[in-house]
Amino acid sequence: MSNTKFNSFGIMVLLCLVFTCKQANQDKPSENYSSNELIDQTDIDRIEPPNWWTGFKNDNLQLLVHHPNIAAFKPSIDYRGVSIENVSKATQSQNYVFIDLVISENASAGKFNIVFENENGDKLIDVYELKERQKPAEEYIGFNSSDAIYLITPDRFANANPSNDSVAGLNEQGIDRTHGYKRHGGDLQGIINHLDYIENLGFTSVWPCPVLTNDMYQGSYHGYAITDYYQVDPRFGTLEDYKNLASNINERGMKLIMDQVANHCGLEHWWMKDLPFEDWVNYQAHYEANKDNWNNEVVIRSSHRRTANQDMYASELDQKEMNDGWFVQGMPDLNQRNPFMAHYIIQNSIWWIETLQLGGIRQDTYPYPDKEFMSDWAGAIMTEYPNFNIVGEEWSSNPLLIAYWQDGHNNADGYDSNLRSTMDFAMQEIVVSGIKNQETWGTGLKELYVGLANDFNYTRPEDIMVFPDNHDMSRIFTQMDGDITNTKMALSYYAVLPRIFQMYYGTEILMDDFEKRGDHGLIRTDFPGGWEGDKVNAFSGDNLAQEKKEMQNFVKSLINFRKKSKAIHNGKTIHFAPQNSVYLLARANDEETVIHILNKNDTPYILDLKRFNELGLEGKTIKNVFSEDTMTWTDQMELDGKGSYLFTTKL
Repeated sequence: MSNTKFNSFGIMVLLCLVFTCKQANQDKPSENYSSNELIDQTDIDRIEPPNWWTGFKNDNLQLLVHHPNIAAFKPSIDYRGVSIENVSKATQSQNYVFIDLVISENASAGKFNIVFENENGDKLIDVYELKERQKPAEEYIGFNSSDAIYLITPDRFANANPSNDSVAGLNEQGIDRTHGYKRHGGDLQGIINHLDYIENLGFTSVWPCPVLTNDMYQGSYHGYAITDYYQVDPRFGTLEDYKNLASNINERGMKLIMDQVANHCGLEHWWMKDLPFEDWVNYQAHYEANKDNWNNEVVIRSSHRRTANQDMYASELDQKEMNDGWFVQGMPDLNQRNPFMAHYIIQNSIWWIETLQLGGIRQDTYPYPDKEFMSDWAGAIMTEYPNFNIVGEEWSSNPLLIAYWQDGHNNADGYDSNLRSTMDFAMQEIVVSGIKNQETWGTGLKELYVGLANDFNYTRPEDIMVFPDNHDMSRIFTQMDGDITNTKMALSYYAVLPRIFQMYYGTEILMDDFEKRGDHGLIRTDFPGGWEGDKVNAFSGDNLAQEKKEMQNFVKSLINFRKKSKAIHNGKTIHFAPQNSVYLLARANDEETVIHILNKNDTPYILDLKRFNELGLEGKTIKNVFSEDTMTWTDQMELDGKGSYLFTTKL
């Protein structure tokens, strides 16, 4: 793995709103400072990270300090085990300094003053805290192939605290549940209140879309235009609420996965009004020259030609247009080649891992930032937390691109990402098309068979994340054109693959976007029962349509079985080429064999089991996972009709 040079990187974040800024009278110089005692004073507008910990392998910490004319002040620290190695000033603003600290192994947890003094002897004083780590780094166990992950858009899941639906001082006010792109009021407490539901479905991990402050004028509900990387959006709750969610999840033996964004921030981020360097964001000069008339026509967007990251023939122009262009006009593209920005992002990720005791990170738009930085970022995290896990979003149907980003892959250009997990958009698409398409020589279930055969290309297929749908694509029920049987076939196949499994909230009750396919606001529909007064409650089942209840029970049986099956978690995979519209895949270890059958025959079909003799199942008793009926594996099996069949030898 790459050794990230913490002492060469930067750090920052700030929010220019009333709920984060210090009071004006704190700007006044302090008096009666004594280096022998702690002065409980917070004169500085912002210091980030807001705290740190002792006991890291890397003993360097870089503090971003933002305060009016702070560059005119010299910092000092008098605390055993903590020393200032270097102080850097920003080149475009006098309101920043970056302080490089060394935190030796002799440093103890505690609070100390940072004193800033100018040439006139005026002093500003703040308090900084080093905390003791709550558990050893090796005990941060990341999600893996034994996990099933429940993805949630928090604004659309459950509203437990209507009092925080609107927060004074933020740019977007109010809620409107009839509008797909306005806030609806879901919050962190809403997730906490329904963890029993998620756990009872069988899921072992929870991945909420970002819940950090998005102080944008519109569309702030989705969370991906972050305007403060250290603050929970108050419309979702507080930092304590986020910690409570994490502790509640951890106490259940489950894992919390944090959705992070290293590629871009939101246009209303405070630093966009006070940029520290000329290259803090990409195409910064263009933005500053046009910011008074900034719109979709003016912004220089990313080309989205993600193959430029791997293409040995790619021009420098193609690479620049891909990596430096803004994702959209409201999301400034962060320049990770600036060492202060790079360090800021790395430290921010580590701060959240420690603060929430995370079980993983999902990194948005993975191919878009500087790829050398992304290797350093993942490497820094995995060096500190060797059993952790990170999944990167590479939205590609090309298995070669998916494989490129996985740690240890033998890439022609020598690139090693340090990233353990990538997202399997290729398999997601193949399963949908293969189940829907007519059975011919090259289409139908054979597409699934050939698609899985591509696993030879992956370093560790079991570390890749597969999914039926997510927050950015049509619901799987919609992709399957409203066919419940096809939807069940897809879900069961995804769930038994040698993969990490992820499912979007509401898939278990056939949520759809038929009215306007692909519309993000519709895809992210409110979960019924999450709001007081909802006529339908999918948490309790009240007034839930029978077909939705049946799907809910199907998912519950499937995921709870998966949860207990070590053969699915890490067993051997063997499959047989589809014949006569039937495709059999098995997962096996020394204790169990799991048999998954997809059958496209509409009428009863007699399956010849002798073809599968190498599975060694002859004469053994197997159980139907869904019906719990048992039978003996003999020469043949009758399949009642089209659908998914799941059996286990573990009774």
